[in-house]
Amino acid sequence: MFLTISTRGTAALPATDLGFLLHKHPDKAQTFSTSYGTAHVLYPEADAERCTAALLLEVDTVALVRRGKGKGRGGAPDAALAQYVNDRPYAASSLLAVALSAVFSSALRGVCNARPERAAAPLPLRIEVPALPARGGPALVRRLFEPLGWAVTAEPVALDTEFPQWGDSRYVRLVLESEALTLAEALRHLYVLLPVLDDAKHYWVSSDEVDKLLRAGEGWLPTHPEQKLITSRYLSRRWSLTRQAMERLELVRLAEADDSEVESIDNAVEEETESEERPAPLAVLRREAILTALRASGAARVLDLGCGQGQLVRELLRDVRFTEVVGVDVSVRALTIASRRLKLDRMGERQASRVQLLQGSLAYTDKRLKGYDAAVLSEVIEHLDLPRLPALEYAVFGHARPRTVLVTTPNVEYNVRWETLPAGHVRHGDHRFEWTREEFRSWARTVAERHGYEVGFTPVGPDDPEVGPPTQMAVFHRHDDTQKEAKAA
Repeated sequence: MFLTISTRGTAALPATDLGFLLHKHPDKAQTFSTSYGTAHVLYPEADAERCTAALLLEVDTVALVRRGKGKGRGGAPDAALAQYVNDRPYAASSLLAVALSAVFSSALRGVCNARPERAAAPLPLRIEVPALPARGGPALVRRLFEPLGWAVTAEPVALDTEFPQWGDSRYVRLVLESEALTLAEALRHLYVLLPVLDDAKHYWVSSDEVDKLLRAGEGWLPTHPEQKLITSRYLSRRWSLTRQAMERLELVRLAEADDSEVESIDNAVEEETESEERPAPLAVLRREAILTALRASGAARVLDLGCGQGQLVRELLRDVRFTEVVGVDVSVRALTIASRRLKLDRMGERQASRVQLLQGSLAYTDKRLKGYDAAVLSEVIEHLDLPRLPALEYAVFGHARPRTVLVTTPNVEYNVRWETLPAGHVRHGDHRFEWTREEFRSWARTVAERHGYEVGFTPVGPDDPEVGPPTQMAVFHRHDDTQKEAKAA
């Protein structure tokens, strides 16, 4: 990865002051270690009239694989060759943004004791990035940088110069020019917008990323016309972090409009309202109901079939009575997110030995799933086309045959209680069907009879006297275990 920063100067204000502002001497080529490789800073030209600083990042591809998303003990499988064959060593991305922060940390903050007046003053700047992934094309590059005062040149890079008919790649050669920005402002723009354009981060995105975004976005992000897109992409589209950042940005905007401090705006709500109890989200109630049923069954080895992003797996791991937890999902992306959420790459050996994430389809039998105490199908069946439901039924109840099976699914009768849900619509765009209580119970009883289980039903969430609960849960117990329990009693 390669990036250059150039400025012009005069005899009175030499361009070589750039070395003071970056805290890197123009006469030296310096090397720095970063999380993913080695960063080199050198000056291809340095005189009073023109000075250029270059940042070259050599990516350690082995470290990139070892520390990439979803890796580590029990990590989710990645696409076959994507972790080895990719553009990370060559194209500007979040890795280059991390290197900018590490190598030019003082310049990012606008700190320069040797030339404080130069650090606070606008400079004639020219920044070049030869290869920049731009998911959204040159038009998005201009929408992001032009409102910040940059003159933008974003030239698409041909997919193959020998075959122009193949069209352009998703990369651009970026040139930014400005006479009105300080060096610190320019670096902060790059720090935020390089990973935004790449639309990917190559490290774990946690809540402290919100603080980093707000620090780097101070003075420009609250009023940027693409604020929502920048925030969402920078935080890897994690909606909870995005919402948190957007709320804090709105407070900043309101404070600036009112010429007051953010704290005075944030504390405007009376204490009584802050202490009011909020109803628990349905997803939380659902997990609590599942955990209660699993504990009652005495299960120790549990399958989470269709585990998604690992929320239930995380809750199961918090209870030591569950000695083995296996999450299964058909989506590699979902498993990758689950692995990051569970922090499998940083988990201790004992805890890591309790958890495993597997990629697989529930429409096919899988010998890896046999022999477990319990299996959970939480909000899964409604995502299948009805003709494929018998295949899932056999794979779980006929082949894997855990002692206990828990199935939750939406109760379509309750949909009339959702004010924001249009009449006749299902709760999620991917739902192939949603059943009434009678339809679900009929299906569950048929499955139980066919495969030798007994079944009972539990409401999840507020049980409305007219339309029932928002979620319905069936608890299946295998006949042979039920008979053993009866004999023991």
